[in-house]
Amino acid sequence: MNKIQKLVEENVFYLIICTLLVLSVAMMVEILPLMFSKSVTQPIDGVKPYSALRLAGRDVYVREGCYNCHSQMIRPFRSETERYGHYSVAGESVYDRPFQWGSKRTGPDLARVGGRYSDEWQRAHLMNPRDVVPESNMPAFPWLAKNTVDGEFVTQKMQTLRKLGDPYSDADIANAAKEVEGKTEMDAVIAYLQGLGLALKNKR
Repeated sequence: MNKIQKLVEENVFYLIICTLLVLSVAMMVEILPLMFSKSVTQPIDGVKPYSALRLAGRDVYVREGCYNCHSQMIRPFRSETERYGHYSVAGESVYDRPFQWGSKRTGPDLARVGGRYSDEWQRAHLMNPRDVVPESNMPAFPWLAKNTVDGEFVTQKMQTLRKLGDPYSDADIANAAKEVEGKTEMDAVIAYLQGLGLALKNKR
């Protein structure tokens, strides 16, 4: 056994082969079964594909790096559920590409933030967080109120997502540009935030 261990540790080629074997077995045991589990691949009741405005808002959320400080994953611990609500389940995130699960929290988790504050509060918070939360260290995003949403881009994105399996109808795609017409990126981000976690928000 010691000879085999020494051979593997001293020979990079054998080490790579053994590492790949371990990863392959782990993937077959842990990952592949999940790919065929309905609880992971099917949306839960109440979860629908993002509307055009919310989809645009999610893109801005990702572009501005909001996920670097805010997770969208409530762990199944009492300390988490008492503060944020029902723990996160995979069926909530089936339309997220990329998903926003994670453990980095400089700011609070946003998985259940939908409806917690008014649109006006969210707007003031994005314009200058310290106006509503004096101790906040979040940066302001005033330019979002000036930038408008690109309807053509949103339409193209919805067409692409439909090819990936999101159940957008022809009407959804045809009306996308009209839905975001005249809307600012701030309007879109607020719409995105206001829809987060509503399917399980009131469940405990």
